[in-house]
Amino acid sequence: MTITRNTYHHFRSLLFQLDPEHSHNLALSLLAIAEKMPLARRWLTRMFQVHDKRLETEVFGMRFRNPVGIAAGYDKNAYAARSLSILGVGHVEVGTITVLPQNGNARPRLFRLTEDNALINSMGFPNAGVDAIIPRLSLLRMRPTPSRIGVNIGKGFNTPLGAAIADYRSLLHKLHPFADYITINISSPNTVGLRKLQAKVALRNLLVELIKERTQVCPTTPLLVKIAPDLSLEEIDGILELIVDCGLTGVIATNTTTSRSGLLGAYRDKPGGLSGTPLQDQATHIIRHIYRQTRGTLPIVGVGGIDSIAAALEKIRAGASLVQVYTGLVYRGPGLVHAINAGLVKEVDAIGVKRVMQLVGTQA
Repeated sequence: MTITRNTYHHFRSLLFQLDPEHSHNLALSLLAIAEKMPLARRWLTRMFQVHDKRLETEVFGMRFRNPVGIAAGYDKNAYAARSLSILGVGHVEVGTITVLPQNGNARPRLFRLTEDNALINSMGFPNAGVDAIIPRLSLLRMRPTPSRIGVNIGKGFNTPLGAAIADYRSLLHKLHPFADYITINISSPNTVGLRKLQAKVALRNLLVELIKERTQVCPTTPLLVKIAPDLSLEEIDGILELIVDCGLTGVIATNTTTSRSGLLGAYRDKPGGLSGTPLQDQATHIIRHIYRQTRGTLPIVGVGGIDSIAAALEKIRAGASLVQVYTGLVYRGPGLVHAINAGLVKEVDAIGVKRVMQLVGTQA
């Protein structure tokens, strides 16, 4: 069989016979191995990368080679960030990283809803801890990738909510030398109490302290907040007010949802956060609202149900300067990144603009 970008479904049928978490770890391991083999690395580069200056995106005061990235949670321990870069993405967001190593919630904790093109996860931030991950991030700095590296940070499972600020401050302090940007994760539904940090008073206290820390140790490091899709528009407006007042750099919209509306999959009642196609419209609605409320002045990273060029374009036209994939990658395979970037080039050609950045917010 000739291997092309469109033959992933043959491999998917094999991968989907495995437990979802084992399948995911196997895919990361194979990518990491391939990256170390020069012939495989060159083949993957030719197969998946789209090189076109019109894809270049300026956001957070830096250049991204294209607007498509890997969402946090895909590479929790910065194990395969360099390998993922070969697939042609403009950025890889690693993590969520916590101060101490933690196993996360009990298995099984990742479920496929194939009828819905969705996943439910209750992972609970399993990761090796900041001190174990820093050496891997350091190697990425010593031999840079063409993809930007974002780092997603979160409160430890055993950290009391009242002590969460200390966790985030320590993580920012330790990780900033190795990150092109840092994301504050306060919106995962899988760490008990974490979403309470989105409440206005708690969030103000957290952001004020983190801005103080950033001012002292890394004043130029972009600092983003990742929000939940389950907030009301009034709650989102309150968060936006704080983000702007405190001087944060941008917002990631959105994390996974606790909603189960309209699902068909057998695992639809499993606990955790839902991602994939069912989240598509809600995430886009929130992106459009943020863009309108901030009049396009606050950079937005769009996440949620991006499984095609049409879905990516919808997020960009709603106001997202960057987009991220995760569940779409599971169902569509690595060819998804190529399809989106190639589709963006075609769209730029079709409507006669010079750069993909000119599409941002055109249908907000």
